[in-house]
Amino acid sequence: MKKIYFLCTGNSCRSQMAEGFAQKYLADQYEIRSAGVEQHGLNSRAVQVMAEIGIDISHHTSDLIDLDYFNACDLIITLCGDARDKCPMIPQGTVHEHWDLPDPARAEGTEEEILTVFRQVRDDIEQDVKGLKK
Repeated sequence: MKKIYFLCTGNSCRSQMAEGFAQKYLADQYEIRSAGVEQHGLNSRAVQVMAEIGIDISHHTSDLIDLDYFNACDLIITLCGDARDKCPMIPQGTVHEHWDLPDPARAEGTEEEILTVFRQVRDDIEQDVKGLKK
């Protein structure tokens, strides 16, 4: 089975949401994981906005990049510039896509305004993941 890796800075929001959507839409095509160049812990707002649409990521963990898995991947997707810039060299023959998404964890304002940003990023990620379905 092909392997896909979603990478962002802290593996707390964007890559976690992408992994959740990939499990929903791509599990028949890929082994799916997510990781970060750092570990920031799972963001509770990411868990909340995914639960709103019926996807439970509450059991996910914030993980560092596993180089063995990374080097065996068929597709690596970076979800922020930091991950793209700090990512190990993409192995030859591995497809790399970059989805430059804003970090919802940096959103400011009221709780509802912050959740609106999380929902927008979530919805953008869902569309990007659906675009991978072949």
